[in-house]
Amino acid sequence: MNADLSRSHPAGRGDDPLLPLAERELPAGRHQFHKERLMAQIRQDLRADGAGEHGTAAAPATAPAAAAPATGSARRPFLRRAVLVPASAFVLAGVLAAGFLVHVEGGGADGPGSTIATGPAMTTAIGAANAQGTPQLLDRISLAAASASTSAAAGTRVRPDQFVYIGSRTATTYVRTVGEKSTLVSEELHMRHQWNSPDGLKGWLIEPGNTGPEGITLEGKDERGRTPTPHLNAPSYDYLAGLPTDPDALLRKIYEETRGKGRGPDQEAFTTIGDLLRASLPPAELTAALYRAAARIPGVVTVDDAVDAAGRHGLAVARLDETSGQREEWIFDRGTLAYLGERTVQVQGVSGEGGLIKPGTVVSTTAVMTRAVVDRVKEIPASAG
Repeated sequence: MNADLSRSHPAGRGDDPLLPLAERELPAGRHQFHKERLMAQIRQDLRADGAGEHGTAAAPATAPAAAAPATGSARRPFLRRAVLVPASAFVLAGVLAAGFLVHVEGGGADGPGSTIATGPAMTTAIGAANAQGTPQLLDRISLAAASASTSAAAGTRVRPDQFVYIGSRTATTYVRTVGEKSTLVSEELHMRHQWNSPDGLKGWLIEPGNTGPEGITLEGKDERGRTPTPHLNAPSYDYLAGLPTDPDALLRKIYEETRGKGRGPDQEAFTTIGDLLRASLPPAELTAALYRAAARIPGVVTVDDAVDAAGRHGLAVARLDETSGQREEWIFDRGTLAYLGERTVQVQGVSGEGGLIKPGTVVSTTAVMTRAVVDRVKEIPASAG
C-alpha cells in the first residue's frame, strides 16, 4: 500500500493468520455472529474502564465474493475501534475473551475465502492542523449536509421492512506476532457490506477477514441471551431518529451517556460522533446537529489535507488523542463538503506493541462509498457501482 493510499498495489502475504475459534456446535455462520456480539461487549467493558483505543435502491445487484483465500491475514473486530486493544486487555476481559483466537492455516473457521492479504504498514504525510476557523467550517458542513438531504439517502425515510445499507472501503494496521518476532502490517484495502433493519434487530455482514463469501447474520440475542438494546455506541436507525437535534442538547446527551468511557470525555464525545457519521445513516436533521455539536468540543481542529481509503483527498476535521498520540480525522470533499470517510493517524509519539506504530502510520482508514435504503439483505444498490 502506498503512502497516501491514492493508488492500490498488491499486498504482501504473511505466514500466520489469527482466526476466530469456530464453535462446532453452532450452525454455520452463527459462531461469527456470537463473536461479533462478544467483541462488542469486550469493547464496552474496556471503554468503561478507560482502556479503549484511544432513496430506495434500484434493482439489486449480486453481492461480490470475498477475497480469495490467503494466509497471513488479520482478524479485525466488527467494531473498528477495538482493533488495537492490546493482548493484556483481552486477559482483563476475563472469560469472555478466553479461547477467542486460534491459529488456523489456509482459511477462516467460517469458510473459504474469509481471510485478507496483508502488506507493509500504511503510511501518510501528516497534515498540518489549525484550530482557527474550525467551528465555522463545521457550520458550513452542517448546512451542506442539510441542503443535500432532499436528494441524498440521509433524507430518505426507512420503512420497518427495509434495510439500511452501507458499503465502505476499509483497512486496518496492526502488530502481528509470529513466534518471538513482531511486525507492523496493514490489511489489503477491501469492501465491507453491511445491512441493518431500522430497529437494529436484523442484519447481515459481508467482509473479507470477518466473514466467509456469503457473509453472516447480525440477528439474534447477545452473549447473555438478551435482545440487544440500541444505544449511542450501537445505534439503530430508529434510535437515531429519536435523538435530539438541538446541538447543545445532543452534546449533553453524548457526554452523559459516555461518561467514564474512553480516554477523556472530550475525546470520547468526538469519537462517538465520528462513529455515527461513518457507520450509520443518521436522519438529515441529526447529521446537521452532529456537526454543530462537534464544533463545541474542545480541541477540534482542521487538517489541511487528508486522504480516505478510496484515495480521495479532502480537508479534515480532527482531534488528537493526547494519550495515544493518534489523531482521528473526518474527511470531507473540498468543493461540496460532503463526508467522504475517516482515518486515524499516529501523529505524536509511538504506540502498539514494542512501539512499532510510529508517526505517519495510518492506524485505520475507511471510505464510505454508498449509503442507501434497500428492500432486503444482500441487496447492493446500483449506485454502489
